[in-house]
Amino acid sequence: MPTPPRRLLSRASLLPRTLRGQLTTGLVVLLALACLAVGVGTAFALEGFLVGRIDQQLSASGGRFPASLEHEAAPDGDNRADTRGQSKGTFGARLLRGTTTQAAVVRNEGDSAVRLTADDRRALAALPVDGEGHTLRLSALGHYRLAAVKGDDGDVLITGLPLRPVEETVHRLEWVEAAVFGAALIVTGTLAALWVRLSLRPLRRVTSTAANVAERPLASGEVAMPDPVPVTDPRTEVGQVGTALNCMLGHVGNALERRQASEERLRHFAADASHELRTPVANIRGHAELALRHRGPVPREVRRALDRIQSESERMSRLVDDLLLLARIDAGRALDRGPVDLTRLVLDATDDARAAGPGHRWVLDLPEEAVTVTGDEHRLHQAVGNLLANARAHTPPGTRVTVRLAAGGDEIRLSVTDDGPGIPGELQPEIFGRFVRADVSRSRAAGSTGLGLAIVYAVVTAHGGTVGVESAPGRTVFRMVLPASALPASPPGEPGAQDRGPGV
Repeated sequence: MPTPPRRLLSRASLLPRTLRGQLTTGLVVLLALACLAVGVGTAFALEGFLVGRIDQQLSASGGRFPASLEHEAAPDGDNRADTRGQSKGTFGARLLRGTTTQAAVVRNEGDSAVRLTADDRRALAALPVDGEGHTLRLSALGHYRLAAVKGDDGDVLITGLPLRPVEETVHRLEWVEAAVFGAALIVTGTLAALWVRLSLRPLRRVTSTAANVAERPLASGEVAMPDPVPVTDPRTEVGQVGTALNCMLGHVGNALERRQASEERLRHFAADASHELRTPVANIRGHAELALRHRGPVPREVRRALDRIQSESERMSRLVDDLLLLARIDAGRALDRGPVDLTRLVLDATDDARAAGPGHRWVLDLPEEAVTVTGDEHRLHQAVGNLLANARAHTPPGTRVTVRLAAGGDEIRLSVTDDGPGIPGELQPEIFGRFVRADVSRSRAAGSTGLGLAIVYAVVTAHGGTVGVESAPGRTVFRMVLPASALPASPPGEPGAQDRGPGV
């Protein structure tokens, strides 16, 4: 199902705003990813650097602190460890044949023993004796960087330094980076939005011009195209779009001017031809009637030919009158303006239809109060009469035709419904076109000009109303909607393909 034009216009007006939001969001996201990459990279780099410095300290210590620990603690609890040159928190442990004999940590007042769990002892025993730093978490102390070397007595000396200062430094860096990068993202997002808005100003002009063209009634009438889009730099993508749009507007404008000129020539031709044909057609009718009144004997073949001449001249007269009426409406001729009693008009038109088609069942559904509209009484009577004549001419005898009239609010609705065979679906889109017939042979035999519904459309739209049709086998409804008191100054042109239906 095609998207309605109003929805397309609303979507087109949102394009610059949506694109601006997408570009701004994309720039901010890219900057956020770059900040995240920088933050993670600097945090890992700083952490590696600080851990490397700790490994250097462990390598320089040479296991002096754990070497000063005795395998057996003194009875008074003093290990008499050498803590000279050792920083606070230094951990030392001695292992003999995989068993931890002593473990201590440097405090402010000296060294003190550390309670190790069974898991801590197993982890210390599994530590590679390669002099390299390894990270291990001790239950009572937290994360430590430990290095194990062999002692002189065949035991293993383990020295460790706490990783807490490293973790605090890295966390502080992360908080600083989060604050700095957050402020940078806010400032950059604001500046990016302003920059993108400024950069997309030419695209907004292109969108505005395209929406302006889409809002104009291009189907009929004279159309003035908007001014070209100013192109600042045709080398940019937006400049290329503006140049292409200007070229397209030029082609469309030329095509519309040629179409309008062709329509004007056709209208003038129809008006001139109709006007010029009225006199000779009237003369033909007059001579045919005069010949038929001849009192002398007239051969049967001649009388039959004269009857056909009179019949066809009458049909041609109706055709000329219809064409002249449509030409006048297309040319913008002002309609009469006055109060019209639609109730009386519908009654008279239905009486005329009943007299012309006594075999049909005519039903009236009228409101109790009289319905009045402002407009041209003669033309409205002609439009209603054409609808009833259409129902009479294209349905078999016995068909029920219902005429309904209703007034509500600022609208007056008139419908003509019949239970006939209906209108073929392939012809419904063209029903209000000119010279369109559902059954060519039957319409010509019935004297139809193929302009009845075209006149209905022209008269109703000239009064500012709308007309439509719904048809299916067994039910056909023509609806006519008129404003209660509105008669536009300039009538619209011929209906487009979307407004037409199968002609009669």
